[in-house]
Amino acid sequence: MLSNFEFQSPEFFWLFLMLPIVAVWYFFKRNKLTAQVKISSLKGFKAGSGLLAKFRPILFVLRLLALAFLITALARPRTVDVSTRTNTTRGIDIVIAIDVSASMLAKDLKPNRLEALKDVASQFIADRPSDRIGLVEYAGESYTRTPITSDKSIVLSSLNDIQYNNIIEGGTAIGMGLATSVNRLKDSKAKSKVIILMTDGVNNAGFIEPTTASELAQEFGIKVYTIGLGTNGTALTPIALRGDGGFQYGNVPVEINEELLKEIADKTGGLYFRATNNQSLEDIYDEINKLEKTDVEEFKYTNYEEKYRPLVLLAGLLLMFELLLRYTVFKSFV
Repeated sequence: MLSNFEFQSPEFFWLFLMLPIVAVWYFFKRNKLTAQVKISSLKGFKAGSGLLAKFRPILFVLRLLALAFLITALARPRTVDVSTRTNTTRGIDIVIAIDVSASMLAKDLKPNRLEALKDVASQFIADRPSDRIGLVEYAGESYTRTPITSDKSIVLSSLNDIQYNNIIEGGTAIGMGLATSVNRLKDSKAKSKVIILMTDGVNNAGFIEPTTASELAQEFGIKVYTIGLGTNGTALTPIALRGDGGFQYGNVPVEINEELLKEIADKTGGLYFRATNNQSLEDIYDEINKLEKTDVEEFKYTNYEEKYRPLVLLAGLLLMFELLLRYTVFKSFV
């Protein structure tokens, strides 16, 4: 393929400029290159000798072709075969802790907070092929949805299946969600351990305090990024169950304990973010994606196969053929 073919010394192609100059010189000097003898009659010569003389320039053409092949050989044509090997250092283990309380169905993000989060988190997971990722759900209690794994298809499928349900105890147990996430990461050997903790409320359930859970995260070297999810002011939020199993919605003030989330992030070396709409939530995950990078080393191996030798051989054969013709067929014209 032409894509892996190159000339190592293409500057030698400038020598091709000599070829037309030599050709013009030969055209004007060709008659003087043949010895001339004055005779009184041409009857002693064979009738075909005149035709043979017309083919004598083929000697010059052969020499010119040999020179062209030698110039091309000097330019060092070669094929290049490049292979790469990627070496990924121990990546980042990440747990995404997702609040699945009823308030996550609020419609200040479209179509609601939970679905908006799932869309953005899916892209975040897909963008991190070298890392292991796990999922934790929490409301009034918490549990591991997916242990940390490098199989992104499992994580994405599990994330897509997350829905609000009334089986899990109601409320928002931030400390429980964080503690469960820490438990998934505490024995990890990854170079970096990260929790992305998202909530849209205040800690009002669970038997583990958020500050205690953040101290555990700090002890195990786990960085926590916290996200407060919800618009400023009020949001259309579920307030009661209807008889058909759906929710009755009403405008409810958005209450997020930002001081607590900032404290957790600061204590563990992370950052706190506030997402008030879909775009800001997407921007937050993009920012975390940039902050937490996995080192990937790429080793490139290049194999060169020289192609000038056949050109030199061909030029030599042309010169030998030219000499053979010169001192046999065209000997009388030299």
